[in-house]
Amino acid sequence: MTGDLAVSQRWVVPRGVALPVVGAVLVLMMASSATPSPMYVVYQHQWQFSSGVLTLIFGVYALAVLVSLLVFGALSDTVGRRPVLLVATGLVLLSMVLFATANGVGWLISARVLQGIGVGTATGALSAALIELSPPHAPGRGTLVSVIGPPLGQGLGALGAGVLVEYAPLPTVLPYLLLLAGFAALVAIGWYLPETAPGAGGPLRIRPRRLAVPAGAGRPFALLSLSILALWSLGGLFASLGASFVVGLLHSDNHMLGGLVVAVLAGTGAVGQLACGRLAPYRALLVGTLILLPGVVLVITAVLLSSSVLFFAAGAVMGFGWGACFLGAFRAVSDLADPRRRGELLAALYVVAYLGMSVPSIVAGFASAQLGLRGTAIVFFVAVAVLALAGLSALPSASSRPGAQVAGTGPGMRLRRS
Repeated sequence: MTGDLAVSQRWVVPRGVALPVVGAVLVLMMASSATPSPMYVVYQHQWQFSSGVLTLIFGVYALAVLVSLLVFGALSDTVGRRPVLLVATGLVLLSMVLFATANGVGWLISARVLQGIGVGTATGALSAALIELSPPHAPGRGTLVSVIGPPLGQGLGALGAGVLVEYAPLPTVLPYLLLLAGFAALVAIGWYLPETAPGAGGPLRIRPRRLAVPAGAGRPFALLSLSILALWSLGGLFASLGASFVVGLLHSDNHMLGGLVVAVLAGTGAVGQLACGRLAPYRALLVGTLILLPGVVLVITAVLLSSSVLFFAAGAVMGFGWGACFLGAFRAVSDLADPRRRGELLAALYVVAYLGMSVPSIVAGFASAQLGLRGTAIVFFVAVAVLALAGLSALPSASSRPGAQVAGTGPGMRLRRS
């Protein structure tokens, strides 16, 4: 869209319909990001590449999301939500074409980079549009969709792809064709979405997000970043090597189980966020970590015993703790900055998060050649537990910083000056 004149010359989707449409874009994008997970072992078998290369294919996606989020994250504030979403959705659609026609590692890397650019570009516009489309009688509806959408999409994408790879023809093509059709429909509908950005119609001006940690908040930010690093490393490991765990450690060649690994972690993560949504940030962080740690012990036991039942049970426990812990850490970091500078601080947080999602997984992939999949998994999960425990050091230091303390028990919590 280029301004109010363009809006007046075309039919516009009612706002009550636009909210679920934008929510569907979010869910489908997250589904597409998780769809390759159960296929990685198929690609690895077909093209004979190492686990290190496998995790590199996954890692470049996270890095592409990070760069795009920082470079294009504020673009929709000037040109509008709608054009940014249309372009970003088109990029992800093109990545589905590359996936469906891939015949080598280079194609997969190209597809993942293009997909990451699309998802990263859309992230800011999606979050803002969902909030702006929320009805007056339910102002928190868009925020709820933005919180539940990613784990829901990732779970559906991984599990759906696993089922198709195991039971449907064209296992490395059909999932992408279905996503391609979904994105094509959303692009067609998206042309008629209402514009919600107050400054829409402005010139195309790319302003990379600034990274800044407020003075005096360096220590609590660093400690909270340890929790974020642990959580996103865990998610990255399951998304990249989850299917390999099923094949190599649990001795199953059922690709549906490879998708189920990611779906269980993402699904119970959403449940954890809903269950702990009204807790104060540091309490949610504490509760989540105390649930995450037994899950880590369970998953290490499952790896040692090669127990499928215990492995998935551990994934459910870790997922619940993951969701609660991330919710608490994210809100705690948000409260460290003045609201006018919060975007800069959250941009710094996402740098930590996406580096945590990509770099440790790549390292684990290459380390598996020396330590084996079982040894790598045990070392990785122990490291996650250590980082999560270290993150708890933020509880007294962040909550007792001078001049402020957290008040409230939910998303509307505020800083109360003492």
